[in-house]
Amino acid sequence: MNPIKKIYCRAFQTCFKIALPVLPYRKPKRLKNMEELASLLKKKKCPSVMIVTDAGIRSFHLTEKLEKELKNKEISYVIYDKTDANPTTANVEEALQLYHDNGCKALIGFGGGSSMDCAKAVGARVAKPRQSLKKMKGILKVHKKLPLLIAVPTTAGTGSETTLAAVIVDSETRHKYPINDFPLIPKYAVLDPKVTLSLPPFITATTGMDALTHAVEAFIGNSTTPGTRTDAFMAVELIFQNLDTAVFDGGNVEARKNMLRASYYAGCAFTKSYVGYVHAVAHSLGGKYNIPHGYANAVILPYVLEAYGSKIHSKLYKLAYAAGLADDDTPIEVAAERFIEAIREMQQRYGIGDKIMGIKEEDIEEMAICADKEANPLYPVPVLMNAKELEVFYRMIMEEE
Repeated sequence: MNPIKKIYCRAFQTCFKIALPVLPYRKPKRLKNMEELASLLKKKKCPSVMIVTDAGIRSFHLTEKLEKELKNKEISYVIYDKTDANPTTANVEEALQLYHDNGCKALIGFGGGSSMDCAKAVGARVAKPRQSLKKMKGILKVHKKLPLLIAVPTTAGTGSETTLAAVIVDSETRHKYPINDFPLIPKYAVLDPKVTLSLPPFITATTGMDALTHAVEAFIGNSTTPGTRTDAFMAVELIFQNLDTAVFDGGNVEARKNMLRASYYAGCAFTKSYVGYVHAVAHSLGGKYNIPHGYANAVILPYVLEAYGSKIHSKLYKLAYAAGLADDDTPIEVAAERFIEAIREMQQRYGIGDKIMGIKEEDIEEMAICADKEANPLYPVPVLMNAKELEVFYRMIMEEE
């Protein structure tokens, strides 16, 4: 990256860091189960809600408990279950029409990050009916109160229940972009481990490593606070203590509960301290090839950490300590290497691997440009890279022919 752009990026990031204490960040209030959620809606005199989810969630009958509780409280509801793995502008407009047709007054994002992001985007369109999502992309362009927004995560990884971001794919161009503004933070998050019990092992693994990526990128960035460092540290500790059990013994309610807590803490950390190049590259892959975001993050993470080099070793030492991989006597560089190696071992243990199929050489330049635009200057990464430097990561993870 040329010196002038570096100065601009660091100045931009410094301004945001200085502003952190006065910006209206907040954590969603946590609810334990669907009964509490239905009671809340009844208390708030909300007569009709829309549940935004996807076909997979419906096929597992995961919304049935919520539907039963809504009926018991005489709250009418409609379900939009066509959300794509990477939600599109077409999804949002279709769900928006359903919302208005049924006179809904609240939104429940029920599922993984895709469903929650779709619900957030629908809320943004309800709040600003004359403005397209494309005009809201970027930072602080919603700035209007959304309808009551509640998140029910069914995967322990995305952290979308805590964040001010919704990531949407333009249905025509396939460009994937984030919308970031404080009204997008859900008012409530329902952390019910029972809705995660039927999650298959591979998805449990990739979403768990998605949460790990959130915690790590937030922790190693340059815009941390005491609060975000604590949240990220706790998330890493919980993930290393519980992810194996959640993957290989999916019916273990305690492990599932702890992974939901980890995802929540990691989400709180990165929504305030931001992420980095792992996410930027993963988003471009999701937009181009519809690759699930958690899976992409899980593959890319160790490559980017290695590329940052000694710049992050002292921070990785602390995370290695949280993960139980180091103690007070472990040399910093050794601890950092152990942490990265532990991530690679997780990739292999969970059947994720270290390559992604289908990446085409002719697409790399375009995707790297998109990643560069997303990350710079917003993400306070430890080492700045331009589009040309980011191209390296796509080639590292390409499946060899």
